[in-house]
Amino acid sequence: MSLDTASNQECEAGQMPSFTFYNYFRSSAAYRVRIALNLKGIKPAHTVDLDIRQGEQKAAAFGEVIPHGLVPAFSWDGGFLTQSIAMIEWLDALTPHLPRLVPADPFQASQAREIALAVACDTHPLNNLRVLNYLGHRLELSEDARLQWYRHWVEEGFAAVERILRLRCSGGPFALGLQPTLADVCLIPQVFNARRFDVPLSTFPMINEVAERCETLEAFRKASPEAAV
Repeated sequence: MSLDTASNQECEAGQMPSFTFYNYFRSSAAYRVRIALNLKGIKPAHTVDLDIRQGEQKAAAFGEVIPHGLVPAFSWDGGFLTQSIAMIEWLDALTPHLPRLVPADPFQASQAREIALAVACDTHPLNNLRVLNYLGHRLELSEDARLQWYRHWVEEGFAAVERILRLRCSGGPFALGLQPTLADVCLIPQVFNARRFDVPLSTFPMINEVAERCETLEAFRKASPEAAV
């Protein structure tokens, strides 16, 4: 039996294979995965810390496990997986006995993805390092102009999430109720970065309340870039 066949059968059987986690401490997407791993109490067999500022994630040595040249990623014998939300859903699928981050109920699952994707698709891609570098190096925008760009898109994204949280009225303490979900896992790294770039957050009281509650949990604190250096 090939390693690829063996690892696929292991995944299909719902067993967690021994895997490597490719990480960068300041990557929002990797931050999400670190939170998910901590909430589930899963420790990768190996963690490879890559400095994306130096382009280490694009090295030829990682081409077969990070084909798109971005972190985070998982790899195991015969397999790999990229994209933070896909990785988190993979963890959920293989650990049904552990707390779920995407609820089993289809409507609640859609609500969790709704907020997660508002952050991961509508906000974060406009403000990640490669976009900011392009604005500076290729389009020659000043640092002030890049900061203005960053803050504008975060404020727009957070305004949408704030409205969703208000309309959902879950009663807290987390984004969708009594336990953290994929929504919180995606939201908190964006809050961390917003603070780092001095985005005013006073107009987003519900986001602030969710963030404050999440940050009391060790799983979130240990995953932060400040703790992950």
